[in-house]
Amino acid sequence: MSGGAAGTPKPLPSSGPKSLREMPHPLAPSSSEEMGPALTPSPDLLLPRSIADKDLSLPNGTPVDTSSPASSSSLLNRLQLDDDLDGETRDLFVTVDDPKKHVCTMETYITYRVTTKTTRAEFDLPEYSVRRRYQDFDWLRNKLEESQPTHLIPPLPEKFVVKGVVDRFSEEFVETRRKALDKFLKRITDHPVLSFNEHFNVFLTAKDLNAYKKQGMALLSKVGESVKYVTGGYKLRSRPLEFAAIGEYLDTFSLKLGTIDRIAQRIIKEQLEYLVELREYGPVYSTWGGLEVELSEPLEGVSACIGNCCTALEELSEDMTEDFLPVLREYILYSESMKNVLKKRDQVQAEYEAKLEAVALKKEDRPKVPTDVETCQDRVECFNADLKADMERWQNNKRQDFRQLLMGMADKNIQYYEKCLTAWESIIPLLQDKPETK
Repeated sequence: MSGGAAGTPKPLPSSGPKSLREMPHPLAPSSSEEMGPALTPSPDLLLPRSIADKDLSLPNGTPVDTSSPASSSSLLNRLQLDDDLDGETRDLFVTVDDPKKHVCTMETYITYRVTTKTTRAEFDLPEYSVRRRYQDFDWLRNKLEESQPTHLIPPLPEKFVVKGVVDRFSEEFVETRRKALDKFLKRITDHPVLSFNEHFNVFLTAKDLNAYKKQGMALLSKVGESVKYVTGGYKLRSRPLEFAAIGEYLDTFSLKLGTIDRIAQRIIKEQLEYLVELREYGPVYSTWGGLEVELSEPLEGVSACIGNCCTALEELSEDMTEDFLPVLREYILYSESMKNVLKKRDQVQAEYEAKLEAVALKKEDRPKVPTDVETCQDRVECFNADLKADMERWQNNKRQDFRQLLMGMADKNIQYYEKCLTAWESIIPLLQDKPETK
């Protein structure tokens, strides 16, 4: 909380037309002390140059060899992810595995084993193993949003499943969800604030989580208790330029990613339709070969070649479905989560501005700033600091995730076309003229 400056407080600098980083800290004492170094916007928020303006090179600066790679995995072998390590000492490790199906009288559901290994003093034991179902993960996320409103909470995979379209008990669906839940917990584990939340500790350690839910769990942090938002009554004059830029970036990012997601799903759908045709196409040559003695060998070769191409295309489609699409969907949900935190920040600033106006309208001289105004001011600064820190962390994660995703996709496509090329090259000798035997 601020030190209680005398007189009527001035409006928050962030409510004016200037950028937040150009203004003095509202909680700082009114003196000639200089602020720290100005914050610079994340590079990811700036518009990239045209690809034509750049030399053709990989993200880490390695020049791209435009010639055909020596092997299918050469792209990944050449690439070095130089920013994977953050230098932090890890003291908490969480994994989600071993999904099991439970059939009860009233319902059927899947549970996952959550294993925790830690050296933190907040935990009584160095290792825990509990079983959790999807609704437990959902409960955890709701509690984190409730108790840590100023922070970006990682998204969960969507619960909604269209019956008849996706079998939620199929091995593929369960494995995809397991990966998403594992990533959700790892995101929390890596966060310097969320990983110390009481609800997260309970989720990882409590044997009977249902019993704990029924107790009401009055473990809200002081920040969570203080930030109770009023849905109406306050209207923000103008969002600070720094946060306006974040909002515009998130809108554009989610729009572009949504477009990519829709097109990718259409491509996969068309690939699967093409795969059905190929599976019918290949055996026709084999059947034909049974009727043509002189052509039987090359016709059988074409049939086998098409079969190999089918296998390669099936693997490519599976990789797109299991590895590419989930990451796109996660980051679409991630951007929505960040937008929600941004809206909460705006609401607290609007409340602060309204309180300042109420104080200014009163004629009487006040010896100091009212406590509720100072408290609201602290909330705004808490939101500003936490949101910017989480945005920077999110941008770093996004850069690493998408580099790995796009390079993996490039490598899978290289493998696919290499397999098809090898298959077709293998039948060329069968089709070449052979000298007639006398």
